[in-house]
Amino acid sequence: MRLTGVIRLAALLFTLLGTWVVVQTYFDRSWKAISLRSWLGATSRPSRSQPPRHDCGNQKSCPGDHFAFKVVSGAANVVGPSLCFDDKVLMSGVRNNVGRGLNIALVNGTTGQLLKTGSFDMYSGDVKELETFLTEIKDGTFVLTATFDDPATKMNDKIRMLFTKLGSNHVSKLGFRDNWVFLGAKGMSTKTPFEEHIKNNQETNKYDGWPEVLEMEGCAPRKMD
Repeated sequence: MRLTGVIRLAALLFTLLGTWVVVQTYFDRSWKAISLRSWLGATSRPSRSQPPRHDCGNQKSCPGDHFAFKVVSGAANVVGPSLCFDDKVLMSGVRNNVGRGLNIALVNGTTGQLLKTGSFDMYSGDVKELETFLTEIKDGTFVLTATFDDPATKMNDKIRMLFTKLGSNHVSKLGFRDNWVFLGAKGMSTKTPFEEHIKNNQETNKYDGWPEVLEMEGCAPRKMD
């Protein structure tokens, strides 16, 4: 009986050992095969195409004879405005060239080259500086404008007239702490389609004492010589 028991125990151990070897070998090979297929599959499948990026981060691209632009007003008196043209940020808080009041960038209408920028404090600054800046703009120049904090306390009739000649239809109504974004040009014979204005209204303001941010994007036609 003892010999029989030993034989049975040895047979059981052999069976268990054989089963363990088979299981280990099967799962080891299966894991390796799956990993290899997954690896090959990951490298052989083309990666998902990224959505196209348009100039200035706009939602749509522009024709070849147009410039992409995006103008964003300031947020209350906290976050400054941003002006982008032909995929170049011309003015922004990051560039440290914006300030309270009106922020203006002048761009060559044919080449898209930045000509000049200016920030004009319309609450406590010298309004004569803005008058000179606007008067000296040459024909064929794009004028991008964005407000920050207060754009109108010191705005006079002459400045409003100069912006009107650049194509503005809203500057005559611009008031204390209004938000305004604008793209016009010197020498325009009609009003610009690129302009947005929102009034400072305590009942509708998004911020305490200031209206919501305005964001405008589009395609400005290149001036042909």
